[in-house]
Amino acid sequence: MNIQKFVAYLNKQKDWHIEAAYYSEIIQWRDWWRGDYTPFHNVREMTLKGNTVKRPMYRLRMPKRACEDWASLLLNDKTTLTVANMATARWLCGEDADQTGGVLGSLDFWPHANELVELAFRSGTGAFVMSCEGLQLEGGRVAPSPAARLCLDYLPAECILPITIHHGRIIDAAFASEVTVEGKSCVYLQTHTLTEAGYRITNEYFTSENEDSEEEGYSPASLPAGMAASFSTGSSVPWFSILRPAVVKNRTGGPGLGQAVFAEAIDQAKQCDLAFDNYCRDLYLGGKKVFYSASMLQAHVAPDGSAHWATPDDVRQQLFVQTNKSDPDAPDDWHEYNPDLRTEQNGKAVQDALDYFSFKCGLGTRRYRFEASGVKTATEYTGDRQDMVQHANRHQIGIEAALLGIVRALLWAGRNLLGADIDPETAVTVNFDDSYITDSETRRAQMKDDCLSGFLPKYQYLMEWYGMSEDEARNAVREAQSESTAGPSLSFGES
Repeated sequence: MNIQKFVAYLNKQKDWHIEAAYYSEIIQWRDWWRGDYTPFHNVREMTLKGNTVKRPMYRLRMPKRACEDWASLLLNDKTTLTVANMATARWLCGEDADQTGGVLGSLDFWPHANELVELAFRSGTGAFVMSCEGLQLEGGRVAPSPAARLCLDYLPAECILPITIHHGRIIDAAFASEVTVEGKSCVYLQTHTLTEAGYRITNEYFTSENEDSEEEGYSPASLPAGMAASFSTGSSVPWFSILRPAVVKNRTGGPGLGQAVFAEAIDQAKQCDLAFDNYCRDLYLGGKKVFYSASMLQAHVAPDGSAHWATPDDVRQQLFVQTNKSDPDAPDDWHEYNPDLRTEQNGKAVQDALDYFSFKCGLGTRRYRFEASGVKTATEYTGDRQDMVQHANRHQIGIEAALLGIVRALLWAGRNLLGADIDPETAVTVNFDDSYITDSETRRAQMKDDCLSGFLPKYQYLMEWYGMSEDEARNAVREAQSESTAGPSLSFGES
C-alpha cells in the first residue's frame, strides 16, 4: 500500500483534506527502523578498473533497538490491570494472576500491545482498533449477540488517517490496512465518524493495479461476505484508542500524528552506522599481505601459449626461489605487511556514537555499554539512568491513556454486544513494571514492610503482587484476619 497515493485518492473521492506529505517522513522513519535507508546505506566505491559500484553499508540498526527497548521498558509481561469489579475483572483478565485469561487472553492482547508500542515509537503514532465478527444489526444499529467475537487490530502511523481533531484529540479517523482476499491484495478502509446518534463505522475495500505508476488507479471493490457496509454503534465510546510517544512534534504537518522517538537522532544513527562500518571494513581489509617481486614468481605456459605466474604459496612452498641481489642495500624482493586493525580506536568511536544516540532517544548516555562492570545498587542505577527514568514516566502517561481507552471500548462491547454481566464504568488501573528503577524483589519487600508497619493497607499488597481485584484482595485479608483470631486449628495433613 502506497499510503501517500491512497490518501491523495481518498481526498479526491471523499473531499477530505488529509495531508499526504507528512507520511513521507513516516516512511523514512520506517526505513531507518528497518535499518535500510537507501540514500545513506548504499555506499559507492570505485574499483581498480575505474567502475563505480554500490555496496551495502555495515550497520548497527540502532533505531529499531531503541524502539524495542522502550517497548520492553514501558509495556511488558509485568504490566497488569487492576479492575475494581470482580466479575468484570474475571471477564476481562481471567482467573489467573498473570492475566493471560479472559478476553485479553483470547485476543493475545499483551504481546500485541507490546508490539504496538514499538510500532508507535518508530512511526510516531499507533492505534488499537476494535471490531466485532458475527455482529448483529437491527435497523442499522448494533444489537446484542452473545455469539459475536471481539477482535483488535494494532496499527502504526502509516495506517492512521485523522479526519476530525478537537483540542489535540482525534475524534473521527479512518484506518487503512492491507488485506488479502482470494490471493489478491486489497486496501481495507474502516472509517469511524462521531454523529449525534453515536459513532458510525463504515467499511470499504479498494484495489489498485498500478500503485507504482503516476496514476494510482484505485477502484472500489466488493466487501467480503457477511461484512456490513456501515452501521451505528449508538454510543459515543470510540472503538479505537490512539497511542503516541511523549515527544513534542517539531515538524509541520500531520495534525493528530506524532513523531518517532528517534526522529531527532537520525544524525546519531548515521554516526553509529558509519563507525560500525569503518570498524568492519578495517577487519575485512586487515588480513596479512605479502608483496613479491616479479622475479620471485614462477612462470607457467598454458597449452594455448598464454603465460601464468604463481607465487610460492600457490605450490605449497615446494618452489625455492633464489634471487640475485648483489647490492646489500637494495630493497628486498618481498616484504610482509600487517595492517593495523585499530580495534581500540574503532571501539571507542562506536561507543561514543552509541552514547550520543541513546541520549538523543531519551534512554540516557550509558544505556549501551560494552565493558565489564560490577553490580550496582538500585540508587546508583537510578542515578546513571535518571534521564531515562524521567522520559519513561512521561511516556507512561500516554500509554496508560491508550490502554484505558481500548479497555473501555472492550468493556462497553462486552456489556452491550455480548451481553456479559459486567460493569463498563468500573474503576480500572494500569500497573506498570518499574523494575528499571528498582528491581521487583526490592519493591516487593519494601511494600511488604510498609503493609506490616501500617503505612499501607494489606489488600493493596495482594492487588499489586497477586493480581487480585480490590474485592478479592479485601476478602482475602478479612479471611486471613479471621483465621488468625480464631485460635489454633487443624494443621495441614490432619483429618
